Amino acid sequence: MRTQVAIIGAGPAGLLLGQLLHKSGVDAVIIEQRSPDYVLGRIRAGVLEKVCMDLLDQAGVSARAHAEGLPHDGIELLFKGQRHRIDLHALTGGSRVTVYGQTEVTRDLMDARAAAGLTTVYDAQNVQVHDFDGQNPRVTYQKDGQTHELACDFIAGCDGYHGVCRASAPADLLKTYERVYPFGWLGVLADVPPVSHELIYANTERGFALCSMRSATRSRYYVQVPTTDKVENWTIDQFWTELGNRLDPEARANLVTGPALEMSIAPLRSFVAEPMRFGRMFLAGDAAHIVPPTGAKGLNLAASDVGYLWTALSEFYNEKSSVGIDTYSDRCLRRVWRAERFSWWFTSLMHRFPETGEFGQKIQEAELDYLVHSRAASVSLAENYVGLPMNFGA
Repeated sequence: MRTQVAIIGAGPAGLLLGQLLHKSGVDAVIIEQRSPDYVLGRIRAGVLEKVCMDLLDQAGVSARAHAEGLPHDGIELLFKGQRHRIDLHALTGGSRVTVYGQTEVTRDLMDARAAAGLTTVYDAQNVQVHDFDGQNPRVTYQKDGQTHELACDFIAGCDGYHGVCRASAPADLLKTYERVYPFGWLGVLADVPPVSHELIYANTERGFALCSMRSATRSRYYVQVPTTDKVENWTIDQFWTELGNRLDPEARANLVTGPALEMSIAPLRSFVAEPMRFGRMFLAGDAAHIVPPTGAKGLNLAASDVGYLWTALSEFYNEKSSVGIDTYSDRCLRRVWRAERFSWWFTSLMHRFPETGEFGQKIQEAELDYLVHSRAASVSLAENYVGLPMNFGA
């Protein structure tokens, strides 16, 4: 087989890139090591910035996100037992976020790709990338007992943190930066109405909590737990009790409990790989960076990478320009590090750190008090949360 762009990974980043390239007349084949059901079974975040929604619009896959997604104009910060609203819409001159599950984004992109008759190879084993430092890169993989080769012009590594693309980059050219946090998030997905129509971020003496949702009838809740904790040590009743203990009286009274559709513990880390381009191979999304989920940036960062890469490849094929390709890594990393900074700061502000003790808790509360009473500080939070407008053109 031959294609113009070989996309490794059929998560939302790879699927969105494939759909955008298709709209621009660029041929792409997606290769994914897992099955479609496995990809759709991954439970992920669901707060979309306007930039992400705009890219879904341009890809022609946003109808359901607009119809079923929940526009959010604010968030609430809970500390010292009281909630304080940050009016994102007013503080940013009209910007907002949309709550729409990443699983649903993936489903919409899968359906659009299938409807267009575009090629996606699922259940591909032993995927390897070759010769991306030259003019004729290729991808090999095994499926149904046979070895296949895909020749291409470019490789897009959208295959996640554990994928083959970053692992194949020359070690002497790759530099990574990482911060591992001393806690994780115990998360529960349940078919119960959310405690509030907007997200609640809670800083409490018992630890962080987040009240989020996927729809008006499906909620996503998290509580901070030590990294040594195991999900097997928790029952759903214990989770509901602990979550309630970290909420204010009104939210606690509104908390509807029920069986868990999914319960898991996710570690938190900040991670960046530089650069994001190696010859004719590009890294995008989790293959290049991880952010703690506190700032709701993971999927949005992946989407902005895809926006830059789509524009760069479209310009290469349709305008015979390599400017976007040559500047891809630098432009992505500027956005990545801004998001990493915000996610690190918001995580540091909202969580209990074992080494800081009561002094650290008081400092956090003082900063939160300043944050909600200073318009300048509130604007900074709001701008970072909703994401600044972006120009993907070179």
